[in-house]
Amino acid sequence: MQYRQFQGGREYLLRLENGRDWRGQIEELADEEEIDAAWFNGMGASKDATLWFYDQDTKEYLPVEFDEPFEVAMAVGNISFLDGERFAHTHVLLTREDGSTVGGHLDSATAFAGEVYLRELEGRVEREHDPEVTDLDLWSDDSLSR
Repeated sequence: MQYRQFQGGREYLLRLENGRDWRGQIEELADEEEIDAAWFNGMGASKDATLWFYDQDTKEYLPVEFDEPFEVAMAVGNISFLDGERFAHTHVLLTREDGSTVGGHLDSATAFAGEVYLRELEGRVEREHDPEVTDLDLWSDDSLSR
């Protein structure tokens, strides 16, 4: 286990724009405000969604596309750096009209409406590839050992 204490920084409320990408708007805020690390949560609605499911046996993401409207019952994630770019690692729980749900790692979703609370963490978090165990881009040891 690796860990590091962070102090909380600035806090933001973000209203997402209709017709634009949910995750992309969070990354845009992070770029504009030069946020290098953060934790966020949100709720709202989307017009569609592409989720990724990580197959632990084949070690690859499998995309699952939905061309239907959803309530975003929960979106949670963090801001860190991946390949030198700010990345909003986002997971969602989406509900259908009948109350059934789908969820997973959010690749993209067209926002219908959305509200996001984001709290900056003072510092920077980088992701690095873990080729030996998970084959995922995880928080680097250097980011967590200060």
